[in-house]
Amino acid sequence: MHIPVLQGETIEWLAIRPGGIYVDATVGGGGHARHILESLTTGRLIALDQDPVAIEIARENLYAHRHHLMFIQENFAHLSQLLRQIGVTVVDGILADLGLSQIQIDLPERGFSLKAAGPLDMRMNPKDRLTAEEIVNHYGERDLAALIYQFGEERRSQRIARAIVRARPIRNTVQLANVIAACLGSRRAASRTIRKRIHPATQTFQALRIAVNRELESLEQFLEAVPECLAPGGRLVVISFHSLEDRLVKQSFRKWDREGRMRNLTRHVVKPTREEIRANPRSRSARLRAAERLAASES
Repeated sequence: MHIPVLQGETIEWLAIRPGGIYVDATVGGGGHARHILESLTTGRLIALDQDPVAIEIARENLYAHRHHLMFIQENFAHLSQLLRQIGVTVVDGILADLGLSQIQIDLPERGFSLKAAGPLDMRMNPKDRLTAEEIVNHYGERDLAALIYQFGEERRSQRIARAIVRARPIRNTVQLANVIAACLGSRRAASRTIRKRIHPATQTFQALRIAVNRELESLEQFLEAVPECLAPGGRLVVISFHSLEDRLVKQSFRKWDREGRMRNLTRHVVKPTREEIRANPRSRSARLRAAERLAASES
């Protein structure tokens, strides 16, 4: 079951108005959405996700709140266009939880997990054309190494790319994980690492997922659209899980602050408590930032 991270902090920073209009830009299984909906009376929530499986699961999980809820299967990069299409000019709050959903991890056929054999897919939207298989088995060694270094922040990217190219064709996620583990050390050590900490292929898998889904490009487009989609006093809350995402969010917050468009509410990034990390180890890398749209008179 997916446990929403920084749940209490998210609701606190959104400062929900019971009659307001809110957007959950990455609804996943609906964990955060449920708590937003429980804070609404006459308001409504617009729930976005590019993953059709996530949309169907969230629809089932949030059925009790269906009268205050609208689902749209689409990438949050297109936020402003989507709001225009449904006749909404501005909203009172936007949440974007950028973490990989437990729904995606738990289904081996999606290709996100390195613990169970699945196809080299990693597409959040199955209609997209690029897959991890194309990158792993067809990219040149230099391009593959650059991708792993840039998106995975993996210093051993050249060694990993060389091992992948030599092992081609690679057929599934476990084979790929084993190739990476073997080139960085023993498989036995890698299996111990899975149980104790982080698998040596984790950063490479992150890089492939980011590339396949154009995650950083989508995040940039989303952040560019946010200020004009928020009503004065409306808030944005973003939860990121790795430095590449958090850097983009932090840069946008600073830019908005300089321009007088948005007020940065979290001068210091909000992190999970020790208690939350113990209860949900996946939350350990979560970072929350919040900002508020300024009225014209305040800018």
